[in-house]
Amino acid sequence: MTETMIATDQSVLDLPMLVNDLNRLLRLRTTPIGMKMFKTRAEMEAVPRIRRPKDIHTTDQIVGQASRNGWTVGITMDDLVGAQCGTVIGLHPRDEQWLSGDRMQGVWYATAEDAAAHQAEMSVLTYGQYEAMAVSPLAAGRLNPPDICLIYATPAQMILFINGLQWTGYKKLDWGCVGESSCADSWGRALKTGEPSLSIPCFAERRYGGVMEDELLMAIPPSYLPKVIAGLEALSKNGLRYPIPQYGVNNDVRAGMGASY
Repeated sequence: MTETMIATDQSVLDLPMLVNDLNRLLRLRTTPIGMKMFKTRAEMEAVPRIRRPKDIHTTDQIVGQASRNGWTVGITMDDLVGAQCGTVIGLHPRDEQWLSGDRMQGVWYATAEDAAAHQAEMSVLTYGQYEAMAVSPLAAGRLNPPDICLIYATPAQMILFINGLQWTGYKKLDWGCVGESSCADSWGRALKTGEPSLSIPCFAERRYGGVMEDELLMAIPPSYLPKVIAGLEALSKNGLRYPIPQYGVNNDVRAGMGASY
């Protein structure tokens, strides 16, 4: 990361205002949320108005409870259905059995080699640093501040979000896709690297986490958000804003190109 890519000290960010700006500029349908890792369960349980699950869930469901229901929810490994969810956020070891991917062989991947190769490519936190994780709507300010923000958006909203990020201090953004378990591409990668991380939410995120068919997910440290907002404001002044008006496939393109380029 370079200094030009990060806006400010995230400890002084006005998260409710940033959320208002994102909603004004992009008309998001889903609540922007934060995710924070905790060294101890007690620290997580001290978060104001924290909910603790009564049932066993996937991490996708916990994220969905914050982004779809507006809840503040905290978990430990005991609340998760299995190792796949826990390992991404460092609550379960990346041990030999997990690395084998044996439960995915013949289901998601043809061979044991394919399944193991998938596991090896996933971005995950190191085990042993944390005991707990919590998610909460950004505007609530309960995670003070979160480690990363999770923002769901349509492809049209997301490309403008990225354009805003690139308005100053331009940097080409490269991402990957592990396929199933693509939470490793979003919150796993962002927590590990501290960089913006875009993903195509996977089958499990859509089936269990409530992610809509037309949504992408950006995981991004909150310190980047002022830069994104400033970029979106500048683009909007240039007429490059959401919703993107349809020009028409049959019209003479020169007038439109003259305004946009």
